[in-house]
Amino acid sequence: MGLLTPLAVRIGAIPWMPKLLPQIVWTDRKLQRVTGGRVSVLDIAGLPNLVLTVVGRKSGLPRSTPLLCVPDGDTWLIAGSYFGGPDMPVWVGNLRAAGEAEIAYDGQQLPVTATELADDDRAAAWLVMLRTWPNFARYEERTDRLIPVFRLERR
Repeated sequence: MGLLTPLAVRIGAIPWMPKLLPQIVWTDRKLQRVTGGRVSVLDIAGLPNLVLTVVGRKSGLPRSTPLLCVPDGDTWLIAGSYFGGPDMPVWVGNLRAAGEAEIAYDGQQLPVTATELADDDRAAAWLVMLRTWPNFARYEERTDRLIPVFRLERR
């Protein structure tokens, strides 16, 4: 965690924040392009993150998405929260269909296998994730859908 993490947590808790997601994604992509992929908005916030690249289930083309992640031992946890919005992130459907992906994490490109967690496994992982990003609890309150949680393991 970094010096700006508490501020990021406060900003992430603002109820209208999901409406700014397109602008945040645009800013993040520009920042990553300017820095050659070395810095993201999540880096500035002092939060662990990765770039998930998964093949599109319809297009067959690789699609990359920067995501907050929670390192958990030798694995990473990610959630399809979309700030608690009503729609499922597109990457979730792609990852479910592919079952595997590549991540850019800490300067490395790593092939991973994805497992969607359910029941007790999901509940335990959710508690781990809340320690890194407590706003996941707010996102869960904002939406009627179950926020999917995936464990990514190095292949």
